[in-house]
Amino acid sequence: MTPTETFAHYRVLSPPGPEGGKTVAVFQGASGDLQAQAAQSGAPLSVFVGSADVAGVSLRVFTPGKEKGTSDSGALAALAFLQPQGVLLDVVDVTMGGEVMPAQLCGGEWLLRQGDVTARKVEADLSPLGVTGGTAWIASAGRPNLAVEVADLAALEGFTPDADAISGLNRATDTTGLILFTMGGPNRADVSFRAFGPLKGFLEDGASSNMFACLVGVLGVTGRLPTTTNMIRGAQRMPGAPSRLTAQFTPADNGAADVWVGGRAERFQP
Repeated sequence: MTPTETFAHYRVLSPPGPEGGKTVAVFQGASGDLQAQAAQSGAPLSVFVGSADVAGVSLRVFTPGKEKGTSDSGALAALAFLQPQGVLLDVVDVTMGGEVMPAQLCGGEWLLRQGDVTARKVEADLSPLGVTGGTAWIASAGRPNLAVEVADLAALEGFTPDADAISGLNRATDTTGLILFTMGGPNRADVSFRAFGPLKGFLEDGASSNMFACLVGVLGVTGRLPTTTNMIRGAQRMPGAPSRLTAQFTPADNGAADVWVGGRAERFQP
């Protein structure tokens, strides 16, 4: 950042190539009218670094219209911005919106701790989704989500979400979001998925750390986590906005323990 610049743009959780991921503006310092600065940044998400030292980072996160509170993507962008400055250890606490989330640098990517994930198989009527023959699980890393496996990548990418159908299924299963997934994927992904949450206020999320953590738990109870490594790559396949996420995990009989999720954040000039 040059003396004339006030913020830098980052692409967060992006797959290889020039597109995808989430765009975040990172501001060095949190002073003045933060909401006005966020609105002028040209990014859908802006994060302001209030303080940073070897043990912790304090952030405030805004959309162009309001303060967001917490954002994994915002935290990952801020950590990537600060790390070359030499002010952070490889393990730090990130404070946002009154919450504290541990973060660690792993293989050049920052990961945020999502916690332990539990998962169990459940019977559910999937016909309102237009999904036939699918198997469903309820998985939770603090918020219960319904995970449904589809036949292949074509079925995943061809799915057309219906907010009413998804909301009805979530209410019927006492869950808050829907994850559709299939094994494998582009760029040597271990698993591909899409994440929906009309009950949370959005139809589809392009990069969801919490939902990927839940999916890791489902893969744990079905015996499909890697056995030669404790890392897994996920390709999130929202049409027109692909993302790639990395998770670190400890296998557990009822899901996965100590799950951390993150990915790369690269500075770019819009």
